[in-house]
Amino acid sequence: MSVLATDAIVLHVADYMESSRILRLVTRESGVVSVLARGARSSRKRFGAAVDLFAEGQAQLQTKPGRDLHTLVSFDVTRARAGLALSLVRFSAGSAIAEVALRLIHDEPAPMVYELLADGLDRLATADDAHATSTALGVLWMLISEVGFRPSLDACAECHTPLDPAASARFHHRAGGTLCDRCGRLSPGGRLLPPEAIHTVRLWLENQVPTIADNDARAHQRLLREFLSQHLPDRRPLRAYHTWEDGYS
Repeated sequence: MSVLATDAIVLHVADYMESSRILRLVTRESGVVSVLARGARSSRKRFGAAVDLFAEGQAQLQTKPGRDLHTLVSFDVTRARAGLALSLVRFSAGSAIAEVALRLIHDEPAPMVYELLADGLDRLATADDAHATSTALGVLWMLISEVGFRPSLDACAECHTPLDPAASARFHHRAGGTLCDRCGRLSPGGRLLPPEAIHTVRLWLENQVPTIADNDARAHQRLLREFLSQHLPDRRPLRAYHTWEDGYS
């Protein structure tokens, strides 16, 4: 048994028995970790805001080799991100980010992914409702890119032929991005995207937050969901993502 001190963000909270909670944390040193917060359900004296979704701070974990569930010893909160709970739009977007992050990140060090996630949640917590969806889409595309699934937008994902940025192109999820006309004919499926939509995804991948109309936001949420369905190893439904897509964009 050993004690690990690490930066951590709470991405999922579940009640456990009558008095405790199980938290899923993304940590800088160990990736995703599940911990038992004993007594957190019956009293907030020990952990306080540490058991709140999206809280970030310095966690001390009591770990045992070969165990999937460890014990939370302490959690000193440095960012509560209360702004995410003050808006249903921001909260649902944050929940979608947390859900996808838990599918993308494994139990291994991923400091750059951790930084992207922390920065993205910070920006979302202070975004106004009009820009929350665009902010969240940008965070998700950046996370996807960092773990190795960056979509090809400037060249064909199959034959690598450069594409005209002023032309529409077929975005093929399984191929991993846009296709030239020839490869598009050979690979049925995907979605034909206008150049404006392709440029919007490019801006998100450059860590920018473009202003988009509600209808375009829904189309981009659908595009990203379809892309995730082809590349996430875990094929369980993305429930929080669907709630965000269906009700709060």
